[in-house]
Amino acid sequence: MSLENNKEVISLDPRITRANLISGNHSDVEGIVHFQTYEVFHQNKRGAQHKHVGIVHAPNADMALLYAKEQYARREVTANIWVVPSSCVSATEYEDDDIFTTAPEKLYRNPASYKVMDRIQAFKERGMKATDEV
Repeated sequence: MSLENNKEVISLDPRITRANLISGNHSDVEGIVHFQTYEVFHQNKRGAQHKHVGIVHAPNADMALLYAKEQYARREVTANIWVVPSSCVSATEYEDDDIFTTAPEKLYRNPASYKVMDRIQAFKERGMKATDEV
């Protein structure tokens, strides 16, 4: 894509044509040296959770959606894509990890701490012995 003096975007890429940049809407593209970074979230079917799949660099949100579709939705079944400016994502600092240590012993929250699997395995073994004896 090249931006000439007559402000017309010339491109062999049909995505640029679909983005309607040729009609003279150059205000979003003019003067941009570095594109903004957008986080991309992908949903493979309706009702499923969106999962973070990567980032794209684009001049605006519409182009970010277009780039995300081309990059992350062409190989997988896709129901929906979200793009969020990276600057809008809030996160905790790694130095502040003590805010997650409210109760150091959280074994009751972890299903692996329950000893049910031992009982299930013993039940299966008793069932196998009973069928072998018959």
